[in-house]
Amino acid sequence: MAQQNQRPISNRSISLLNRNGLLLLLLLGLFVILGVFLPLTGSSLFLSPDTTSSSLSPSPSLSVSDWSDYSLAQAVKFVAKNETVIVCAVSYPFLPFLNNWLISISRQNHEEKVLVIAEDYATLYKVNEKWPGHAVLIPPALDPQAAHKFGSQGFFNLTSRRPQHLLNILELGYNVMYNDVDMVWLQDPFQYLQGSHDAYFMDDMIAIKPLNHSHGLPPRSRGGVTYVCSCMIFLRSTDGAKLLMKTWVEEIQAQPWNNTQAKKPHDQPAFNRALHKTANQVDVYLLPQSAFPSGGLYFKNETWVNETKGKHVIVHNNYIIGYERKMKRFQDFNLWLVDDHALESPLGILK
Repeated sequence: MAQQNQRPISNRSISLLNRNGLLLLLLLGLFVILGVFLPLTGSSLFLSPDTTSSSLSPSPSLSVSDWSDYSLAQAVKFVAKNETVIVCAVSYPFLPFLNNWLISISRQNHEEKVLVIAEDYATLYKVNEKWPGHAVLIPPALDPQAAHKFGSQGFFNLTSRRPQHLLNILELGYNVMYNDVDMVWLQDPFQYLQGSHDAYFMDDMIAIKPLNHSHGLPPRSRGGVTYVCSCMIFLRSTDGAKLLMKTWVEEIQAQPWNNTQAKKPHDQPAFNRALHKTANQVDVYLLPQSAFPSGGLYFKNETWVNETKGKHVIVHNNYIIGYERKMKRFQDFNLWLVDDHALESPLGILK
């Protein structure tokens, strides 16, 4: 009887082994299939617990055509850090200057919050090809060559859009720093944005101010104007900053481009007019000249530069006209970083 009882048990064991073996083979086959095909399809079936949809968008795998639908709201949300974004507006010929500016920002560890407002599709695609998600185009696209020459209608069309771009970002609820790309950061400028003012800006004068100069809006000169620079502005997302940008837009629209004018319109005089019109409604702060000098001072007054050595934060390569001349001046002062330090830029070596 004992021998008869052992035979069915043995058969059941063999049957179970066969079934388990078959199940194991099926599982192994499934993992092989998943391992081969999931990478090819780009599936995100297995995500780490801290992976979120925001970290997956915008995707570096987006095609060139997809970036044409990338909105300002999406772009700002992607790049902003601590509710702040750094913005520039660039046309294609100025990509080398963009790269130079980015290298200097990377050295201060603020590059991730940079958003490039591309003024043409060539710039949009080139930046997002190298650095996905960090460029957006706000239609209409401009002619990149027409926007190249300072004082031209194309250049006016580019710069006159600036206050509307900034206003749009403020209305999305973000603080914004605007820079022209013919600038170089030597130190972190955020340490100078003291207090909770609506707007911060730099003087464009070459006359030397005392180190303890007033930070209020400069008084008008005998000619009835001030020379606050629209090339570097920091704005908090406040009603005062929004009012200033709206007034700037209105001042530009009040003096549209006219080919018959001897003195062509420009966005900077309009910005100065807006500052004075809103003086009683907007809390402004003039940044220290020693830290934010104009190009007419930094590049032309060696004595002052030596006296204020170590204080310079952002240098603006203005008071000079011409693409090649700007580049050469940066080179002469060891501020052209692209040739030897391109790999420090998020864009790398541009071709």
